[in-house]
Amino acid sequence: MNLQERFKQSLFSYTQDQNTLDILWKEIETQYSQKGRHYHNLEHLNTMFSELEMVKINISHFSNISFSVFYHDVIYDASSKANEEKSAELATFRLQRLNVDQKSIEQISEQILATKAHQRSNDNDTNYLLDADLSILGKDIETYLDYTKKIRKEYSIYPDLLYKPGRKKVLKHFLELENIFKTDYFKDRYEKQARINIEHELDKL
Repeated sequence: MNLQERFKQSLFSYTQDQNTLDILWKEIETQYSQKGRHYHNLEHLNTMFSELEMVKINISHFSNISFSVFYHDVIYDASSKANEEKSAELATFRLQRLNVDQKSIEQISEQILATKAHQRSNDNDTNYLLDADLSILGKDIETYLDYTKKIRKEYSIYPDLLYKPGRKKVLKHFLELENIFKTDYFKDRYEKQARINIEHELDKL
């Protein structure tokens, strides 16, 4: 299933109006296809869904987590510290207009906000979302290095003098966590390689 079909399927419970479906999808597609998005783009969403499909049986509200994936980086500006808040606000606004129930909207908003600090959540679905979002950290070293190049491009407005200390801080934060991944599935699959990859990047910075 491609992203457009997946998005419209998630919305179908709330509206069958084709015009509304097209407008909302076009917004997602346009935002994630912006020129400066070398990593936080539609490919990133595809990767997250591929990861989440593997654990779908463990996810309580797959429709909600799907909305969280689509909207978690919908607003992305490398120079802003409020991307997650703005993304959550936009998701809330769009979903309220579709009459999505308030409890679901709150969960989706909280999940999007959780992608800012990546701390373990009491909500298991949120932990799966966070782990899927970080799964790139535990991929093979070639894939990881490609990811680091794309992140650097997204932050190209900053010279190395500013970028490198900031990147080191982020990477050290991950290493200081007891576990980078919150769920057993992702921990078993990616934790060991993620730490190797991060150490490798730190050595190069």
